[in-house]
Amino acid sequence: MPGISRKTAIALAASAALALLATACTGQSGAGAGDDASKETTVNFWHAWSAPSEVKAVKDLVAGFEKAHPNIHVDVVGNMTDDKMNQALRTGGDKAPDVISSFTTNSVGKFCSSGALVDLGPFFEKSGIDPQKTFPKAMNEYTRFEGDRCAVPLLGDAYGLYYNKTAFKKAGITAPPKTWSEFERVAEKLTIPQGDTYKQLGFMPNYHGWETTTEHYLGQFSPTYFDQDGKSNVGTDPAFEKAFKLQKKLVDALGGFRKLETYRSGLGDEWGPRHPFHTGQVAMQLDGEWRLGMALDAKPKFDIGVAPLPVPDDQADQYGKGYITGTIAGIASTSTKQNAAWELVKYMTTDTDAVVNFSNAIHNVPSTLAALKSPKLKYDPRFKTFLEIAAHPDSTTAPASVNGGVYLTTIQQFGYDYESGKATDLKAGLKKAAAQIDTDIAQAK
Repeated sequence: MPGISRKTAIALAASAALALLATACTGQSGAGAGDDASKETTVNFWHAWSAPSEVKAVKDLVAGFEKAHPNIHVDVVGNMTDDKMNQALRTGGDKAPDVISSFTTNSVGKFCSSGALVDLGPFFEKSGIDPQKTFPKAMNEYTRFEGDRCAVPLLGDAYGLYYNKTAFKKAGITAPPKTWSEFERVAEKLTIPQGDTYKQLGFMPNYHGWETTTEHYLGQFSPTYFDQDGKSNVGTDPAFEKAFKLQKKLVDALGGFRKLETYRSGLGDEWGPRHPFHTGQVAMQLDGEWRLGMALDAKPKFDIGVAPLPVPDDQADQYGKGYITGTIAGIASTSTKQNAAWELVKYMTTDTDAVVNFSNAIHNVPSTLAALKSPKLKYDPRFKTFLEIAAHPDSTTAPASVNGGVYLTTIQQFGYDYESGKATDLKAGLKKAAAQIDTDIAQAK
């Protein structure tokens, strides 16, 4: 798990900054790459990983590439934010990156539309690789924008449901909930009040509750964020209204916004050992695949279960899907070594053994269909749930936008207002959010 830079707030902030920084970029098509990748050369690779184990994993990944391509040497620079990468992509030069890897899928729309990264379509075609047959559907979608495939998946994140099996057993619950109505009943049954607070909370539904963001909830409802003309669907697609209503109903059923927020304010943070799921203060948790390792490291006093998130009752046949995001890689439009850079990108993102080994080291979800099925994957049996979510045909993601994740911030802000009671007219609020999204996108073009 690539550190706290995966947190949604940071990712959205990075994409917002990128929207401001990337406007001056102009790029070229992969068809214009003129370097000879068979000649001795060096490419610069900038990535965002920073933890020692992750840096070692990247080093090993690159070493595997250099062994397979002895004429191409790779200079690696780690712990790079989107801001730093984008500044370098704008200016170019010998020390600028030829290849970048970002944690922020929200930046894809800006990377593509600004020309900061080249369209990889010609490279895939030249190499005889079909992205639709290579990558899971959701990952294939979040690396494209308006027909431009300027990025490629490099490991992914899948969101599911963690649950306290010991608390389940004590409450007489025999299996994780599969539908939203079951989820509501289980969350209430697992909630144990204690005066004005809780001895145990079944689930923290509030949008500030770590990974319970609007986009992660919405992933289970399969909304269509934009229509064919690129206009926001937030005010017209019933999935949005349904998702907001069901979340608000759960907030009210579990004690109300104020009581839940008071409880949440006294709980541990998302990345420390005192995370409330680790301590048993919250019995169920919406979270990504990395949570399993973190929870096990905290040595909890209960058995941990993992399952897909529940789905709306009218989508019960789609149980098993989830929200998908992940790390992306791309080639700088300012690079004069695009063919050599492509060899590195192709190896890191499509070579099955390379993807599997990197996944084993980083503990993120593999990003190719072949790697998801590889017998060489090493993982706790519970991790298999996230592999299945990643491969599920109905799993969803948030689409790329010209101004990054600004539209997601708008939706999230309305979520805060609605769950707290500040906004009471759901339909009007969603239509207002849609209008704001359309205005922001129009101004960004």
